[in-house]
Amino acid sequence: MKKNRSASGENLFFKIVRVALGLLFVFSSTVKGIDPVGTAYRVEDYLLAYGLDSLSEYKLTLAIILITTEFILGFSLLFKLRYKMAVWGTFLMMLFFLVVTWFDATKNLVPDCGCFGDAIKLSNWATFYKNIVFGIMALLLLFTVKSSKTVIKPVLQNIIVIVVASGFIWFQFYNFHHLPVIDFRTWKTGRDMKIKNADKQKVYVIYKNNKTGEVKEYPSNDFPWNDSTWQAQWSFVDQRIDDSEVIKPHDLVIEDEEGNDVTRDVIENPGYQLLIVSPDLDGANGEGMIKASNLALKLEQENVETALICASGPEEVKKYLKLFKIEYPVYYADDIELKAMIRSNPGMLLLHNGIILKKWHYNDFPSLAEVKDTMADK
Repeated sequence: MKKNRSASGENLFFKIVRVALGLLFVFSSTVKGIDPVGTAYRVEDYLLAYGLDSLSEYKLTLAIILITTEFILGFSLLFKLRYKMAVWGTFLMMLFFLVVTWFDATKNLVPDCGCFGDAIKLSNWATFYKNIVFGIMALLLLFTVKSSKTVIKPVLQNIIVIVVASGFIWFQFYNFHHLPVIDFRTWKTGRDMKIKNADKQKVYVIYKNNKTGEVKEYPSNDFPWNDSTWQAQWSFVDQRIDDSEVIKPHDLVIEDEEGNDVTRDVIENPGYQLLIVSPDLDGANGEGMIKASNLALKLEQENVETALICASGPEEVKKYLKLFKIEYPVYYADDIELKAMIRSNPGMLLLHNGIILKKWHYNDFPSLAEVKDTMADK
């Protein structure tokens, strides 16, 4: 009986496995390479989870090595370049991922593995099961190593791999020094960030009977708070907020120096709002901060409000007010949310009535004319 083979003489079943696995690795590495900073954050999560804190300062380097290795393996599988190396490398990488994601699934060490960047989110268990399937596929390819043949000479294969890898590394550095060419995250250009149906949020208070232990829940605006007899018999336990009907496009909470929530005032400003975002002022690019402040001063004449949102404390902010020429309001938010807003420190967003018109990396901060053009095109 003849074996089912493709035109190249390769067993069709193994060819499908090889191409599928190669495409998976190329796709996975590409979406991570689009956002190397985000991948570096995931790498840091793993280093901290496994007690390798000392390596955190190398998170970006490790991320780029990981992404590039994954891409080279996928590309080599697709085109059968350095096939033995590619198959063994793929198998060992899948074995490594399988062990790591097993610990993730059973111990929840890291809530998001970032296997597909921010393009596709999987639970830890889904990621583990996915790795079982692709791990088996990688194992199957080990049986094709000895019989596999290619007409391309080894030297030429090496040259192709090196050239393609170099191009992919350049692609990652481009995304690092600018913003990702594709934004898979919540705060993307063109998105309306206004909270909708906020008036439908319901607050319930929970009370417990002092004698019987009975627990009752009441709407916060409809319970016998002014009945002294009732109050003597019941004690407040907790409150519950039901915001199931509220549409929240983001989880960002912005506070002023007194701790007041000013999120909607800032994000949903009906006019033009320029946001300068810095998760950490100590690590912010100084030239970028000064350029942002100079732009903010010019935009005052165009009725554009500017605000700095950072995760640094008020005392730390005071150190930079004069150095960075900050003469606009300063607000505070969680650094994780700020890192999700924009992959730049500092970064810049221009909003109008809650809609993101444009985002800029500090290497690409705009001139006044560019901002006015953006406003004119909205």
